[in-house]
Amino acid sequence: MTTVRRCAAALAATAVLCVATAPAAVAGGDVPAAPGSPASPGSPVSPGSPASPDPDGGSASGSPSNSPSNSPSGASPGASPSTDPSPAAPVPSPAPVTLPPGLYGEKDPTYDGVWRQSLAMLGQFAAGVRPADQAVTWLKGQQCADGAFPAYRPDPAAPCDAKTAVDSNSTAAAMQALATLGGQRPAIQKSMEWLRSVQNKDGGWGYLPGTPTDANSTSLVIGALTTFGVRPSSMRSSEGRNAYDALVALAIPCDAGSGADAGAFAYQPDKAGKLTANDDATAAAVLGGLGKRMMAWPVEAGPAPSCVPAKDPGPERAARNGAAYLASALAATGHLDQPPLPGADDTDPLPDTGNTADAVVALTAAGYGDQASGALEWLKRNAAAWARENGPAAYAQLIFAAHATGTDPRDFGGIDLVGQLNATGPTPKPMPSTTAPAAATVSSGNSGRDQGLLWILGAGAIACAGMGFLLNGRRKTRQP
Repeated sequence: MTTVRRCAAALAATAVLCVATAPAAVAGGDVPAAPGSPASPGSPVSPGSPASPDPDGGSASGSPSNSPSNSPSGASPGASPSTDPSPAAPVPSPAPVTLPPGLYGEKDPTYDGVWRQSLAMLGQFAAGVRPADQAVTWLKGQQCADGAFPAYRPDPAAPCDAKTAVDSNSTAAAMQALATLGGQRPAIQKSMEWLRSVQNKDGGWGYLPGTPTDANSTSLVIGALTTFGVRPSSMRSSEGRNAYDALVALAIPCDAGSGADAGAFAYQPDKAGKLTANDDATAAAVLGGLGKRMMAWPVEAGPAPSCVPAKDPGPERAARNGAAYLASALAATGHLDQPPLPGADDTDPLPDTGNTADAVVALTAAGYGDQASGALEWLKRNAAAWARENGPAAYAQLIFAAHATGTDPRDFGGIDLVGQLNATGPTPKPMPSTTAPAAATVSSGNSGRDQGLLWILGAGAIACAGMGFLLNGRRKTRQP
């Protein structure tokens, strides 16, 4: 057999392997990766979420919605409106915050430093630029020895102790960012082992270790695991359950009794065990159920989603039911709403820019881009002021929406999201042409599968070239 024929056979074999692996990639992104291999730009990862403060961008505080700082922008963590009509005593101005070099943003990073850093780095990668080495070094320096990440460590030289408030959201977001950049396996491996150690019995994760499972945190971890090439279904709790089991348990059934909430995901059950629709959780869980990360690749649009009743829906069916809920919620105004703040004079719902961006990513990544087009246009008209106010994570969240829809993030409603994001931190580096993501490329299925095809075919081509050199060398040795 000639060298050309050997190469043809090898490539044919790789093509068969590609076809064989494709169905598993489409059905939830639960695809194994070679141990130790860096995640390719298209490998599935999560969200959940979110370039907004919460694990999927609902609030404007710059930190995950289920974090201790679930407060409006500018409010102190845990603060609530005062009901005392008497004049308040003068409050001393807080001491200025000294921001460490390498960190994105200008606001106090106490409750969102790692979160916004991770999203900023993912946003830059999605836009085709590589985060500065200084930014990567800062993020890695936030990791504790056991692999967990807190929201912020002001002194990375001081070892983490029992008082260091590590959490699943910061850890999963950092994993997504580092795994996407590649070359960070030791750090990510330690984070994965820490997540394994704090997994709840139902297979999911809460924001803090030991707290009840919530849809946002579980979806973020799913995205982190799949970015790193680990099957979420392979990480099982002490009772044999995995992240998908926990996520599906938070899905509201598609039956007549569910009413307008049908198909949505709850953040957590209430005290009575009832599930109530949560837009933030639903956008995160759609990505999580499909095994995708916050920075999701475009998928060719298909028929509109529908809520299909199922006695025991798997993660993909539950995710697509969630997409049907989101599509319905966006249909009227082109945006999602957030309830008024407690004590606010205006009780009308306000547009929720962060969750609207997340919904665009979730719908488009699930193959329902047509149902996200109106929301995308709404974001182009209305998101600029929100992004300026909320900084790096918000800019990144809008870049995720642009990336998922094949929109130019440098001209998003006339705004250069990439330039605005880059201006909040150290100057990034150009992405090598061989690894730069193609923002306008739309795949017909799971993005992790498509990137996997390229890796496999490329490996086959290299093998063919090596085979050619070997055969040519043998011929030369046989000549008189």
